[in-house]
Amino acid sequence: MKKKTLLRLTAVLLTVILFSLVTLTVSADRGLPVLQGEVKARIPELFEVKQEASVNYRKYQVGGDPFGVRLFGGGIVVVGISDGDCPAKAAGIEKRDIVRCVGGTEVQTVEELTAAIEASDGKPITLTIDRGGEERQVTLTPVKDEKGHYRIGIWIRDNAAGIGTMTFLDPDTGAFGGLGHGICDGNTGELLPLTRGAVLPAEISEIVRGAEGTPGELRGTLGGEKVGTILKNTDKGVFGVLARIPQTGEVLEVGSRASVRAGAATLRCSLGGEGMHDYRIELSDIARDNCGVKCFAIHVTDPALIEKTGGIVQGMSGSPIIQDGKLIGAVTHVLIGDPTRGYGIFLENMLSELPDTLS
Repeated sequence: MKKKTLLRLTAVLLTVILFSLVTLTVSADRGLPVLQGEVKARIPELFEVKQEASVNYRKYQVGGDPFGVRLFGGGIVVVGISDGDCPAKAAGIEKRDIVRCVGGTEVQTVEELTAAIEASDGKPITLTIDRGGEERQVTLTPVKDEKGHYRIGIWIRDNAAGIGTMTFLDPDTGAFGGLGHGICDGNTGELLPLTRGAVLPAEISEIVRGAEGTPGELRGTLGGEKVGTILKNTDKGVFGVLARIPQTGEVLEVGSRASVRAGAATLRCSLGGEGMHDYRIELSDIARDNCGVKCFAIHVTDPALIEKTGGIVQGMSGSPIIQDGKLIGAVTHVLIGDPTRGYGIFLENMLSELPDTLS
């Protein structure tokens, strides 16, 4: 019974994200080239928010390649507040607040904020924070912790980075969608705010096989050259535009949620030096009215994929799913108790987050 409960109820998001909380970090976007020319000029048009979630069934280039993600929240994001009495809670600071300044001096990294708090020597300081686009000031007094360092009782980060899988690409505009779920903070589970984000080349260097109770993982390295921009981090995936449009990959029609059926399908992904491959899976428990990210169950049946990875592993989120010659969705989760099983999202749900020029 215990095993069945684990299989049924426990799932894990697949994106491998490395967070900087109270540790020292350096903004890795420094020195990266920015998008120029035609691509930069297209950004407002491509990512104007849709007023209604209508989907025009068109063709997209099928993804499956890993890509690197680096998000920046435009400041230092509060991702947690210490339990009990603490200066931050007493001052009214909340999760998702963005710290802009200390005493009128701008801070952009965890190191800068930590140094400013330490330099207070226990005297009151004033923070300028951004909450939902509205700036406000709060005054608080840092206190010493057991190691003699001054703290205000918040968990913070200034960027997040990791590897995911691209789901689809518009061969005409270079706009893309990937992951199939949002990038969330590892401690709070909340969607990370996004001011800007970079798409980086990713190379898979190691596969950690999944096992019962332990999710596997695709490990790799991120290149330093920025190849695109991430403009939206939503609960149904991340979306952006590439600086250069690759002219490779199969172009398929989108399959509607009504067309998705229980039975055989194909999962497409790249696991490193072997290139792109299709692997056999079975779909079941189709929830056609589900507007979230767990729209159907996935069972990996291909011996080759099970041999290599144990099934679904972290880093494979966003891997496109093809059925009856149409692109119908993407992988989003794996069951911790059985890595051969997981969940997927309808491609329609991902497309509902895109502007009219992409759908």
